Amino acid sequence: MARTICVMLLVAVGVMGCENEPVKHHKKPTAAAPTAPPGVEIDSAKMALYQPLPDSAPASGPPVSDDLVSLGRQLYFDARLSKGQDLACSTCHDLEKSGADGTEFSLGHGKKKLPRNTPSILDAAVETMLFWDGRADTMEAATRDTLLDAAMMGQPGEARIVETLKSIPAYADAFKKAFPEAADPVTLDGTVKAIGAFTRKLMTPTRWDKFAKGDKTAITDDEKKGFLKFVEVGCPTCHTGPDVGGNMLQKLGKEKPWPNQADKGRSGVTKSPSDDMMFKVSSLRNVERTAPYFHDATGKTLEEAIKTMATYQLAKDLGDEDVKSIAAFLKTLTGDLPADLAKKPEPFASTPKTPKPATK
Repeated sequence: MARTICVMLLVAVGVMGCENEPVKHHKKPTAAAPTAPPGVEIDSAKMALYQPLPDSAPASGPPVSDDLVSLGRQLYFDARLSKGQDLACSTCHDLEKSGADGTEFSLGHGKKKLPRNTPSILDAAVETMLFWDGRADTMEAATRDTLLDAAMMGQPGEARIVETLKSIPAYADAFKKAFPEAADPVTLDGTVKAIGAFTRKLMTPTRWDKFAKGDKTAITDDEKKGFLKFVEVGCPTCHTGPDVGGNMLQKLGKEKPWPNQADKGRSGVTKSPSDDMMFKVSSLRNVERTAPYFHDATGKTLEEAIKTMATYQLAKDLGDEDVKSIAAFLKTLTGDLPADLAKKPEPFASTPKTPKPATK
């Protein structure tokens, strides 16, 4: 009896002790918070074909000085390098127009149209061949060719160029600073080296370069999809390297004959029929801003140029969505020059001895 009473008391005490405790409920396990789907991934094998732009293109010779670059900048904008004293490097390669001039065909000496569309000079120093027919392999070689091209600058030879430069006192001083060891510093070779040094600085790194260096957030998923479409279609067959082109010759009309056969391209240099319709593959840097496209200026818009290349080079008929996607990627290649490079400097003052412009 006593034992029964004790058990009842213990139970009562236990109940009383629990009256003030909250009732515990077992929580149902909660589902994990939804995570954002992984972004578009581009594997390293595809990126291996592309390298980011350098801050400036490596010099073809000894390291350049600031004085040499400064001289090159002055010469680049100086129309007195042309026979008529009306054309400078910057006339066709306007740095405020992404290194081209936005026309179908630039005007050369005597206001005559040049036979090929002017490509951009921006970032061109990293290319392994220059001009549409690939006849130059460095900026210096291309500069010399241009200065002595009668159709472009009209000069009869290097003596006239040197004579003009020597007649301008400020150039004599600038050449001496750039070439302090030279007994006679004002030369065509020095002119070519200086302009080459300046153009090697005309680099326009973009978000694409940040992405190529490992920043996966530098371009959007839509732009990454555009790159993947660019690869899928077959564009990297020709467009590779830091300039996304500019490193090889390719037959224009590889899969379907190019409509305009008037200009045969490389064979005009080599005189070999096997080089008919061989042209340098264009860089795609700043392509968004450098219409019209192709050597014959027949591509009027970026979208039209994409479709044309797919048709004639890859035998593919791209739909509008694919074209739009590829264009989104190509726009990641648009960059700007530092303002101090793009701005035209004050020209050096002439003297009465400066040769007068030609009248013909």
